[in-house]
Amino acid sequence: MENICVVTGGGSGMGLEAAKLLGKTNHIILVGRTVSKLEQAISELKELGISAEAFPADASNRQAVKKLAEYASEKGNVKILIHAAGVSPHMSDGEKIFDINALGTIHMDEEFANIMKEGSCILNVSSMSAYMMPADKAPKQVYKLSLSDEEAFKNTMHQIIKGVPEEQQRGMAYTLSKNFVVWYTSRMAVSCGKKGIRVVSISPGTFRTPMGEIEGEEAAAFAKRGALGRLGEPEEIAKMMAFMVSEECSYLTGVDILYDGGSVAALQAMMEDKA
Repeated sequence: MENICVVTGGGSGMGLEAAKLLGKTNHIILVGRTVSKLEQAISELKELGISAEAFPADASNRQAVKKLAEYASEKGNVKILIHAAGVSPHMSDGEKIFDINALGTIHMDEEFANIMKEGSCILNVSSMSAYMMPADKAPKQVYKLSLSDEEAFKNTMHQIIKGVPEEQQRGMAYTLSKNFVVWYTSRMAVSCGKKGIRVVSISPGTFRTPMGEIEGEEAAAFAKRGALGRLGEPEEIAKMMAFMVSEECSYLTGVDILYDGGSVAALQAMMEDKA
């Protein structure tokens, strides 16, 4: 059977760049909510001689994800899932940001774990924002609800988001959702490891992507104050993503790679020096 690589958020940016690399050895299924972006991306991949197709779906809708997983498994052996779809604080309200980023990850991981086989890999995309939340402030007891009662998890997290001033809700929702992705990845790695499936995550800093442009000058300035003093290029993180899901990383699971050009390291150093 043909090896399949599913990439959500693959219509542009780092998802599309990863598809270009992984498409050399896998049939690509690009997933997203905007059909026009997917069609343009598929044309770009086919021009490179890559076997690819589009599947419009919203990760926050479990039934849509279930249909996607079933379709992908019928096409061949689903070897890789890269879940790069997500929204930033500038793209929606707090509850929707959380649902797309956090619940979308639950849906993708759970449904694909049901159809993937030994030797396959799931890579979730988080954010350096996950590291902005102090470890003792992360509501991990609430996170645990995601493993047994998704509705209770969602409702409780929505209450937490609504508990801060309205102007802070979108940022809070984003940070919580990405912090959750890192936590959830480690828990999924434990359960999926029994089937020989690896689950890892990557936390990007600011890159020259459409989402990076939406985040604006503030995010760019933060990157330029980082250890390397520049924004990342989407090709750079795509190479790391392709490496993480490759056989060369066959013993890597349950961990997050902070891939931010040293932005978080520079911030931590500054805060320690001021203390």
